[in-house]
Amino acid sequence: MNGLKFDLQSQRFRHLTTAAIVALVFTLGFALGTSSTQTSAQDAGALNLLSPDAEEAFRPVFQIFNMINEQYVDPIDTSILIDGAADGMMDALEDTYSAYMNPEVYPLFSNDLSGEFEGIGAVISGDEETGEISIISLIPGSPAAEVGLLPGDVFVGVDTENITEWDTMQFTLRVRGPAGTDVLLTVRRGEDILDFLVTRAHIVIPNVITDLLADGKIAYVQLNSFTSEARSLLDDAFEELDVNNRTGLILDVRGNPGGYLQSAIDVTSAFVREGTVAIEDFGDGQTTTYTATGDFAGIRVPIVLLINESSASASEILAGALQDLDLATLIGETTLGKGTVQTWSGLANGGGIRLTIARWMTPSGRWIHEQGVTPDIYIDFTPELTETDDDPQLDAAIRVLLGEEVESSATEEPELAPAS
Repeated sequence: MNGLKFDLQSQRFRHLTTAAIVALVFTLGFALGTSSTQTSAQDAGALNLLSPDAEEAFRPVFQIFNMINEQYVDPIDTSILIDGAADGMMDALEDTYSAYMNPEVYPLFSNDLSGEFEGIGAVISGDEETGEISIISLIPGSPAAEVGLLPGDVFVGVDTENITEWDTMQFTLRVRGPAGTDVLLTVRRGEDILDFLVTRAHIVIPNVITDLLADGKIAYVQLNSFTSEARSLLDDAFEELDVNNRTGLILDVRGNPGGYLQSAIDVTSAFVREGTVAIEDFGDGQTTTYTATGDFAGIRVPIVLLINESSASASEILAGALQDLDLATLIGETTLGKGTVQTWSGLANGGGIRLTIARWMTPSGRWIHEQGVTPDIYIDFTPELTETDDDPQLDAAIRVLLGEEVESSATEEPELAPAS
Protein backbone atom coordinates (compact mmCIF):
# COMPACT_ATOMS: atom_id res chain seq x y z
CA MET A 1 0.00 0.00 0.00
CA ASN A 2 1.43 3.36 -1.02
CA GLY A 3 2.11 5.79 1.79
CA LEU A 4 -0.97 5.30 3.93
CA LYS A 5 -0.98 3.06 6.98
CA PHE A 6 -4.70 2.57 6.83
CA ASP A 7 -6.56 1.50 9.95
CA LEU A 8 -7.51 -1.95 8.72
CA GLN A 9 -9.33 -2.77 11.94
CA SER A 10 -12.00 -0.25 11.00
CA GLN A 11 -12.63 -2.12 7.77
CA ARG A 12 -13.88 -5.15 9.69
CA PHE A 13 -17.26 -3.39 9.58
CA ARG A 14 -17.69 -4.73 6.07
CA HIS A 15 -17.86 -8.35 7.10
CA LEU A 16 -20.99 -7.88 9.20
CA THR A 17 -24.37 -8.83 7.83
CA THR A 18 -26.43 -5.85 6.79
CA ALA A 19 -28.77 -6.43 9.74
CA ALA A 20 -25.84 -6.26 12.14
CA ILE A 21 -24.64 -3.00 10.61
CA VAL A 22 -28.13 -1.55 11.05
CA ALA A 23 -27.82 -2.20 14.77
CA LEU A 24 -24.32 -0.75 14.74
CA VAL A 25 -25.49 2.54 13.21
CA PHE A 26 -27.49 3.26 16.32
CA THR A 27 -25.02 1.73 18.74
CA LEU A 28 -22.72 4.51 17.57
CA GLY A 29 -25.52 7.04 17.78
CA PHE A 30 -25.35 8.10 14.14
CA ALA A 31 -28.34 8.39 11.87
CA LEU A 32 -29.35 10.54 8.97
CA GLY A 33 -31.58 13.14 10.48
CA THR A 34 -32.04 16.43 12.21
CA SER A 35 -31.96 17.24 15.87
CA SER A 36 -35.22 18.43 17.36
CA THR A 37 -35.97 19.88 20.75
CA GLN A 38 -39.21 19.73 22.58
CA THR A 39 -41.27 22.94 22.61
CA SER A 40 -44.08 24.15 24.84
CA ALA A 41 -46.41 23.68 21.89
CA GLN A 42 -45.42 20.04 21.69
CA ASP A 43 -46.09 19.66 25.43
CA ALA A 44 -49.50 21.25 25.11
CA GLY A 45 -50.40 19.15 22.12
CA ALA A 46 -49.34 15.97 23.85
CA LEU A 47 -50.91 16.62 27.22
CA ASN A 48 -53.93 18.84 26.68
CA LEU A 49 -55.06 18.77 23.08
CA LEU A 50 -55.82 15.14 22.33
CA SER A 51 -58.55 14.85 19.76
CA PRO A 52 -61.77 13.08 20.83
CA ASP A 53 -60.79 10.10 18.67
CA ALA A 54 -57.35 9.97 20.29
CA GLU A 55 -58.83 10.23 23.77
CA GLU A 56 -61.10 7.30 23.02
CA ALA A 57 -58.24 5.29 21.53
CA PHE A 58 -56.12 5.85 24.64
CA ARG A 59 -58.80 4.84 27.11
CA PRO A 60 -57.58 1.20 27.34
CA VAL A 61 -54.05 2.47 28.02
CA PHE A 62 -55.25 4.61 30.92
CA GLN A 63 -57.41 1.75 32.18
CA ILE A 64 -54.42 -0.61 32.20
CA PHE A 65 -52.27 2.02 33.93
CA ASN A 66 -54.88 2.56 36.65
CA MET A 67 -55.44 -1.17 37.16
CA ILE A 68 -51.71 -1.78 37.62
CA ASN A 69 -51.39 1.10 40.08
CA GLU A 70 -54.43 0.01 42.09
CA GLN A 71 -54.39 -3.78 41.87
CA TYR A 72 -50.95 -5.16 40.94
CA VAL A 73 -49.55 -7.40 43.67
CA ASP A 74 -46.17 -5.62 43.93
CA PRO A 75 -45.25 -1.92 43.93
CA ILE A 76 -43.94 -0.71 40.57
CA ASP A 77 -42.33 2.57 39.60
CA THR A 78 -44.51 4.66 37.29
CA SER A 79 -41.51 5.46 35.09
CA ILE A 80 -41.15 1.76 34.26
CA LEU A 81 -44.74 1.68 33.00
CA ILE A 82 -44.22 4.85 30.95
CA ASP A 83 -41.03 3.46 29.41
CA GLY A 84 -42.85 0.25 28.55
CA ALA A 85 -45.76 2.06 26.93
CA ALA A 86 -43.45 4.31 24.92
CA ASP A 87 -41.38 1.31 23.80
CA GLY A 88 -44.55 -0.46 22.73
CA MET A 89 -45.77 2.41 20.57
CA MET A 90 -42.44 2.78 18.81
CA ASP A 91 -42.01 -0.98 18.36
CA ALA A 92 -45.47 -1.13 16.77
CA LEU A 93 -44.10 0.93 13.85
CA GLU A 94 -41.87 -2.04 12.90
CA ASP A 95 -39.22 0.43 11.80
CA THR A 96 -35.60 -0.34 12.65
CA TYR A 97 -34.74 3.35 12.71
CA SER A 98 -37.56 4.59 14.97
CA ALA A 99 -37.26 3.95 18.70
CA TYR A 100 -37.84 5.28 22.20
CA MET A 101 -34.89 6.00 24.48
CA ASN A 102 -35.42 6.34 28.22
CA PRO A 103 -33.91 9.23 30.24
CA GLU A 104 -30.72 7.26 30.89
CA VAL A 105 -30.16 6.28 27.28
CA TYR A 106 -31.27 9.36 25.34
CA PRO A 107 -28.43 11.71 26.41
CA LEU A 108 -25.93 8.95 25.73
CA PHE A 109 -26.93 8.49 22.10
CA SER A 110 -28.14 11.95 21.19
CA ASN A 111 -24.72 13.46 21.97
CA ASP A 112 -22.56 11.02 20.01
CA LEU A 113 -22.34 13.21 16.89
CA SER A 114 -19.97 15.48 18.78
CA GLY A 115 -17.30 12.83 18.16
CA GLU A 116 -16.41 12.86 21.86
CA PHE A 117 -17.49 10.55 24.65
CA GLU A 118 -16.28 8.91 27.84
CA GLY A 119 -15.84 5.16 27.70
CA ILE A 120 -13.45 2.43 26.60
CA GLY A 121 -13.18 3.10 22.84
CA ALA A 122 -14.50 -0.16 21.41
CA VAL A 123 -17.00 -0.35 18.56
CA ILE A 124 -19.44 -3.19 19.14
CA SER A 125 -22.20 -5.08 17.38
CA GLY A 126 -24.90 -7.49 18.44
CA ASP A 127 -25.56 -10.71 16.54
CA GLU A 128 -29.30 -10.91 15.88
CA GLU A 129 -29.30 -14.72 15.82
CA THR A 130 -27.13 -15.52 18.85
CA GLY A 131 -27.53 -12.32 20.86
CA GLU A 132 -23.76 -12.18 21.33
CA ILE A 133 -22.10 -8.77 21.62
CA SER A 134 -18.65 -8.58 20.09
CA ILE A 135 -15.94 -6.07 19.28
CA ILE A 136 -15.84 -4.91 15.65
CA SER A 137 -12.99 -2.44 15.92
CA LEU A 138 -10.99 -0.45 18.44
CA ILE A 139 -10.21 3.24 18.38
CA PRO A 140 -6.39 3.44 18.17
CA GLY A 141 -4.86 4.39 21.51
CA SER A 142 -8.13 3.87 23.39
CA PRO A 143 -8.28 2.19 26.82
CA ALA A 144 -9.76 -0.95 25.22
CA ALA A 145 -6.87 -1.17 22.78
CA GLU A 146 -4.26 -0.46 25.45
CA VAL A 147 -5.35 -3.32 27.75
CA GLY A 148 -5.29 -5.87 24.93
CA LEU A 149 -8.92 -6.30 23.86
CA LEU A 150 -9.15 -7.37 20.22
CA PRO A 151 -11.68 -7.28 17.37
CA GLY A 152 -13.63 -10.53 17.47
CA ASP A 153 -13.68 -10.76 21.27
CA VAL A 154 -17.16 -11.73 22.50
CA PHE A 155 -18.35 -10.15 25.74
CA VAL A 156 -19.70 -12.52 28.38
CA GLY A 157 -19.61 -10.37 31.52
CA VAL A 158 -19.45 -6.82 32.89
CA ASP A 159 -18.24 -6.34 36.47
CA THR A 160 -18.74 -10.11 37.03
CA GLU A 161 -22.38 -9.89 35.89
CA ASN A 162 -23.50 -12.30 33.15
CA ILE A 163 -24.71 -10.36 30.10
CA THR A 164 -26.37 -13.18 28.17
CA GLU A 165 -29.73 -11.40 28.11
CA TRP A 166 -28.39 -7.90 27.41
CA ASP A 167 -28.81 -6.00 24.16
CA THR A 168 -26.22 -3.59 22.76
CA MET A 169 -27.94 -0.55 24.28
CA GLN A 170 -27.90 -2.06 27.79
CA PHE A 171 -24.28 -3.03 27.29
CA THR A 172 -23.23 0.41 26.08
CA LEU A 173 -25.04 2.11 28.94
CA ARG A 174 -23.16 -0.02 31.48
CA VAL A 175 -19.74 0.12 29.86
CA ARG A 176 -19.61 3.83 29.20
CA GLY A 177 -18.99 6.01 32.22
CA PRO A 178 -16.94 8.85 33.67
CA ALA A 179 -13.28 9.09 32.68
CA GLY A 180 -10.98 7.63 35.33
CA THR A 181 -13.42 4.95 36.53
CA ASP A 182 -12.85 1.24 35.99
CA VAL A 183 -14.97 -1.48 34.42
CA LEU A 184 -14.18 -5.21 34.49
CA LEU A 185 -14.93 -6.85 31.15
CA THR A 186 -14.98 -10.60 30.59
CA VAL A 187 -14.65 -11.83 27.01
CA ARG A 188 -14.51 -15.11 25.15
CA ARG A 189 -11.58 -15.35 22.73
CA GLY A 190 -11.67 -18.65 20.94
CA GLU A 191 -12.02 -21.19 23.75
CA ASP A 192 -10.48 -18.91 26.39
CA ILE A 193 -12.33 -16.73 28.92
CA LEU A 194 -10.33 -13.60 29.71
CA ASP A 195 -10.79 -10.70 32.15
CA PHE A 196 -9.72 -7.12 31.37
CA LEU A 197 -9.85 -4.23 33.83
CA VAL A 198 -10.33 -1.13 31.71
CA THR A 199 -10.05 2.45 32.93
CA ARG A 200 -12.49 4.65 31.05
CA ALA A 201 -11.18 7.79 29.36
CA HIS A 202 -12.36 10.86 27.49
CA ILE A 203 -12.14 9.83 23.85
CA VAL A 204 -12.06 12.12 20.84
CA ILE A 205 -12.61 10.45 17.48
CA PRO A 206 -10.78 12.23 14.65
CA ASN A 207 -13.37 12.99 12.00
CA VAL A 208 -11.02 13.68 9.11
CA ILE A 209 -7.77 11.84 8.36
CA THR A 210 -5.53 12.94 5.49
CA ASP A 211 -2.52 11.61 3.61
CA LEU A 212 -0.64 11.88 0.34
CA LEU A 213 -0.32 8.64 -1.62
CA ALA A 214 1.61 7.41 -4.65
CA ASP A 215 4.65 9.58 -3.95
CA GLY A 216 2.50 12.63 -3.38
CA LYS A 217 0.51 12.33 -6.59
CA ILE A 218 -2.84 11.56 -4.92
CA ALA A 219 -4.62 13.32 -2.07
CA TYR A 220 -6.43 11.07 0.40
CA VAL A 221 -9.17 12.18 2.81
CA GLN A 222 -11.08 9.85 5.13
CA LEU A 223 -14.36 11.21 6.54
CA ASN A 224 -15.63 9.30 9.56
CA SER A 225 -18.98 11.01 10.21
CA PHE A 226 -21.18 13.83 8.95
CA THR A 227 -21.02 16.18 11.92
CA SER A 228 -21.87 19.87 11.80
CA GLU A 229 -18.15 20.59 11.36
CA ALA A 230 -17.55 18.02 8.62
CA ARG A 231 -17.64 20.45 5.70
CA SER A 232 -15.24 22.96 7.24
CA LEU A 233 -12.86 20.14 8.18
CA LEU A 234 -12.94 18.87 4.59
CA ASP A 235 -12.24 22.36 3.24
CA ASP A 236 -9.22 22.60 5.53
CA ALA A 237 -8.04 19.18 4.38
CA PHE A 238 -8.38 20.06 0.69
CA GLU A 239 -6.35 23.21 1.25
CA GLU A 240 -3.71 21.42 3.30
CA LEU A 241 -3.31 18.72 0.65
CA ASP A 242 -3.28 21.24 -2.24
CA VAL A 243 -5.70 18.93 -4.02
CA ASN A 244 -5.83 20.66 -7.41
CA ASN A 245 -2.08 20.24 -7.82
CA ARG A 246 -2.37 16.46 -7.42
CA THR A 247 -3.31 13.80 -9.95
CA GLY A 248 -6.54 13.00 -8.12
CA LEU A 249 -8.48 12.85 -4.87
CA ILE A 250 -9.65 9.79 -2.92
CA LEU A 251 -12.50 10.48 -0.51
CA ASP A 252 -13.04 7.53 1.82
CA VAL A 253 -16.41 7.05 3.54
CA ARG A 254 -16.03 3.32 4.26
CA GLY A 255 -17.39 2.62 7.71
CA ASN A 256 -19.00 6.08 7.87
CA PRO A 257 -22.50 5.44 9.29
CA GLY A 258 -23.91 8.89 8.57
CA GLY A 259 -24.76 12.00 10.51
CA TYR A 260 -26.81 15.14 10.07
CA LEU A 261 -28.86 15.68 6.92
CA GLN A 262 -27.67 19.27 6.56
CA SER A 263 -24.07 18.11 6.85
CA ALA A 264 -24.69 15.64 4.01
CA ILE A 265 -26.02 18.49 1.86
CA ASP A 266 -23.08 20.75 2.78
CA VAL A 267 -20.46 18.08 2.07
CA THR A 268 -22.06 17.03 -1.20
CA SER A 269 -22.21 20.69 -2.26
CA ALA A 270 -18.42 20.76 -2.13
CA PHE A 271 -18.48 18.63 -5.29
CA VAL A 272 -21.75 19.75 -6.92
CA ARG A 273 -21.60 23.23 -8.40
CA GLU A 274 -25.35 23.62 -8.86
CA GLY A 275 -28.58 21.64 -9.13
CA THR A 276 -30.27 18.94 -7.07
CA VAL A 277 -28.35 17.10 -4.36
CA ALA A 278 -31.15 15.05 -2.78
CA ILE A 279 -34.93 14.84 -2.63
CA GLU A 280 -36.93 14.34 0.56
CA ASP A 281 -40.37 12.70 0.36
CA PHE A 282 -42.59 13.02 3.44
CA GLY A 283 -45.13 10.41 2.35
CA ASP A 284 -48.09 12.79 2.31
CA GLY A 285 -47.41 14.18 -1.14
CA GLN A 286 -45.02 16.86 0.12
CA THR A 287 -41.43 16.85 -1.07
CA THR A 288 -38.39 18.99 -0.44
CA THR A 289 -35.67 19.30 -3.07
CA TYR A 290 -32.23 20.06 -1.68
CA THR A 291 -30.01 21.93 -4.11
CA ALA A 292 -26.29 22.66 -3.94
CA THR A 293 -25.58 25.41 -1.43
CA GLY A 294 -23.33 27.30 -3.83
CA ASP A 295 -20.28 26.65 -1.67
CA PHE A 296 -18.46 24.68 -4.39
CA ALA A 297 -14.95 23.57 -3.40
CA GLY A 298 -13.63 23.97 -6.94
CA ILE A 299 -11.91 20.59 -7.14
CA ARG A 300 -10.78 20.06 -10.74
CA VAL A 301 -8.96 16.72 -10.48
CA PRO A 302 -10.63 13.29 -10.87
CA ILE A 303 -12.29 11.95 -7.72
CA VAL A 304 -12.71 8.41 -6.41
CA LEU A 305 -15.19 7.76 -3.61
CA LEU A 306 -14.49 4.64 -1.54
CA ILE A 307 -17.61 2.94 -0.12
CA ASN A 308 -18.50 -0.33 1.57
CA GLU A 309 -21.34 -2.17 3.29
CA SER A 310 -21.17 0.09 6.34
CA SER A 311 -21.25 3.35 4.41
CA ALA A 312 -24.73 4.43 5.41
CA SER A 313 -27.25 7.21 5.40
CA ALA A 314 -25.49 10.56 4.82
CA SER A 315 -22.63 8.66 3.14
CA GLU A 316 -25.19 7.30 0.70
CA ILE A 317 -26.57 10.78 -0.06
CA LEU A 318 -23.05 11.78 -1.06
CA ALA A 319 -22.43 8.57 -3.02
CA GLY A 320 -25.79 8.69 -4.79
CA ALA A 321 -25.38 12.30 -5.88
CA LEU A 322 -21.80 11.89 -7.10
CA GLN A 323 -22.81 8.79 -9.07
CA ASP A 324 -25.98 10.28 -10.56
CA LEU A 325 -24.14 13.42 -11.63
CA ASP A 326 -21.06 11.52 -12.87
CA LEU A 327 -18.73 13.48 -10.61
CA ALA A 328 -16.72 10.62 -9.15
CA THR A 329 -15.87 6.97 -9.64
CA LEU A 330 -17.31 4.83 -6.85
CA ILE A 331 -15.09 1.92 -5.80
CA GLY A 332 -15.67 -0.74 -3.14
CA GLU A 333 -18.85 -2.54 -2.17
CA THR A 334 -22.56 -1.77 -2.16
CA THR A 335 -23.54 0.54 0.68
CA LEU A 336 -25.89 -0.29 3.56
CA GLY A 337 -29.12 0.96 1.98
CA LYS A 338 -30.65 3.41 4.47
CA GLY A 339 -32.97 5.71 2.58
CA THR A 340 -34.89 7.35 5.43
CA VAL A 341 -34.59 10.50 7.56
CA GLN A 342 -35.14 10.66 11.31
CA THR A 343 -35.74 13.42 13.83
CA TRP A 344 -34.40 13.16 17.37
CA SER A 345 -36.84 14.73 19.84
CA GLY A 346 -36.60 15.14 23.58
CA LEU A 347 -39.54 14.26 25.82
CA ALA A 348 -40.86 15.69 29.08
CA ASN A 349 -39.34 12.85 31.12
CA GLY A 350 -35.80 13.44 29.83
CA GLY A 351 -36.00 10.59 27.38
CA GLY A 352 -36.50 10.95 23.66
CA ILE A 353 -37.45 9.32 20.41
CA ARG A 354 -35.92 9.00 16.99
CA LEU A 355 -38.70 8.92 14.44
CA THR A 356 -38.63 8.34 10.70
CA ILE A 357 -40.26 11.36 9.07
CA ALA A 358 -39.28 11.02 5.41
CA ARG A 359 -37.63 9.04 2.66
CA TRP A 360 -34.79 10.52 0.67
CA MET A 361 -33.87 9.95 -2.96
CA THR A 362 -30.88 10.69 -5.16
CA PRO A 363 -30.98 13.53 -7.74
CA SER A 364 -32.29 11.10 -10.39
CA GLY A 365 -35.08 9.93 -8.05
CA ARG A 366 -33.54 6.63 -6.93
CA TRP A 367 -34.66 5.34 -3.52
CA ILE A 368 -31.76 3.20 -2.33
CA HIS A 369 -33.44 1.83 0.83
CA GLU A 370 -32.51 -1.82 1.45
CA GLN A 371 -30.65 -1.80 -1.88
CA GLY A 372 -27.74 0.55 -1.33
CA VAL A 373 -25.58 2.40 -3.81
CA THR A 374 -23.72 -0.01 -6.09
CA PRO A 375 -20.11 0.98 -6.86
CA ASP A 376 -18.94 1.57 -10.40
CA ILE A 377 -16.07 -0.80 -9.73
CA TYR A 378 -16.81 -3.58 -7.26
CA ILE A 379 -13.75 -4.65 -5.27
CA ASP A 380 -14.18 -7.32 -2.62
CA PHE A 381 -12.27 -6.95 0.62
CA THR A 382 -12.06 -10.47 2.08
CA PRO A 383 -11.64 -11.15 5.82
CA GLU A 384 -8.26 -12.77 5.22
CA LEU A 385 -6.84 -9.50 3.92
CA THR A 386 -7.71 -7.66 7.12
CA GLU A 387 -4.81 -9.39 8.84
CA THR A 388 -2.29 -7.70 6.50
CA ASP A 389 -1.49 -4.16 5.40
CA ASP A 390 -3.14 -4.78 2.03
CA ASP A 391 -6.19 -2.74 1.10
CA PRO A 392 -7.35 -3.80 -2.38
CA GLN A 393 -10.06 -1.14 -2.52
CA LEU A 394 -7.61 1.66 -1.81
CA ASP A 395 -5.10 0.14 -4.22
CA ALA A 396 -7.78 0.07 -6.93
CA ALA A 397 -8.58 3.74 -6.31
CA ILE A 398 -4.92 4.69 -6.67
CA ARG A 399 -4.61 2.72 -9.89
CA VAL A 400 -7.71 4.34 -11.39
CA LEU A 401 -6.42 7.83 -10.62
CA LEU A 402 -3.01 6.95 -12.11
CA GLY A 403 -4.76 6.04 -15.36
CA GLU A 404 -4.68 2.25 -15.09
CA GLU A 405 -7.60 0.09 -16.11
CA VAL A 406 -9.21 -1.64 -13.13
CA GLU A 407 -11.89 -4.30 -13.40
CA SER A 408 -14.34 -5.41 -10.74
CA SER A 409 -13.08 -8.29 -8.62
CA ALA A 410 -16.34 -10.23 -9.18
CA THR A 411 -18.67 -10.45 -12.16
CA GLU A 412 -21.62 -10.72 -9.80
CA GLU A 413 -21.73 -9.01 -6.45
CA PRO A 414 -22.45 -11.23 -3.43
CA GLU A 415 -26.05 -11.04 -2.23
CA LEU A 416 -26.54 -8.90 0.86
CA ALA A 417 -28.87 -9.64 3.72
CA PRO A 418 -31.83 -7.23 3.64
CA ALA A 419 -32.00 -4.52 6.26
CA SER A 420 -34.65 -5.32 8.84
